Amino acid sequence: MPMDQGEGLLAERFQAHHTRLRAVAYQMLGSLSEADDAVQEAWLRVSRAGTGGVDNLGGWLTTVVARVCLDMLRSRAARREEPLGVHLPDPIISQPDVLDPEQEALLADAVGLALLVVLDTLAPAERLALVLHDSFEVPFEEIAAILGRSPAATRQLASRARRRVRAAPARPDADLAGQQRAVDAFLAAARNGDLEALVALLDPDVVARADWGKAPTRVPGFLRGARAVAEQALAFAQRAPYGRPVLVNGAAGVVVAAGTRLIAVMGFTVTDGKITEIDILADPERLRHVDLTALGNRSG
Repeated sequence: MPMDQGEGLLAERFQAHHTRLRAVAYQMLGSLSEADDAVQEAWLRVSRAGTGGVDNLGGWLTTVVARVCLDMLRSRAARREEPLGVHLPDPIISQPDVLDPEQEALLADAVGLALLVVLDTLAPAERLALVLHDSFEVPFEEIAAILGRSPAATRQLASRARRRVRAAPARPDADLAGQQRAVDAFLAAARNGDLEALVALLDPDVVARADWGKAPTRVPGFLRGARAVAEQALAFAQRAPYGRPVLVNGAAGVVVAAGTRLIAVMGFTVTDGKITEIDILADPERLRHVDLTALGNRSG
């Protein structure tokens, strides 16, 4: 059926797909602000081109956003502007057991911080093929058209990316309550200064990443091993009382806030009852932009 080309109707139709488009862009880019930029750029392209002859508007808009994101990823890779040290994706914070529809869409296929870190290691074409196919069920024929490759080559890209994701230690337990118990025990042990209890809660090969941004710090951004991570946790034990349980990208996490000042966002990966990864966003500049509206007015 031909689509009305009126600007108002086109904007209304675009808005109806906005939540899905933003989710595609977030999983492609790992940045909420860049995701919003990508969706806005897609709208500009659509408003200029119109939708005449488009039968499946949702699918077509998804490919437009995907093309924008692919350009952004390629530009990012070419500039090599990632900051020194660890750079973590933007976290999505919510109350335990409470996700609004927008957050649910952003976290399709359980996209935790740890998984986004792995996605960041993929080549742009690999990431696009994997995200579009596995998370959003876009056929390989359509993905191939975006990439300018054959469907067979596109399948190979997704398969290679999938193997790398599966090889990464980013498989959280499905039991959210069990995840939270492990995190609560971690905070309690830190508050009590109990090194051995901390070590017992951690997987022997646990990884901790901390994104400090440009702030000068002597604290390492990457640690591996239960004792090293536990000792670092004790060094910050004075902040443990300010920790509050939340969901970070749908998994057990903590926000650390003193009054209205957000100090850190911590995402945990708990596997077989042990903490296997801890991702800490402590960049003061980025923390100023973290959306805490889903948590209400309480701040600690």
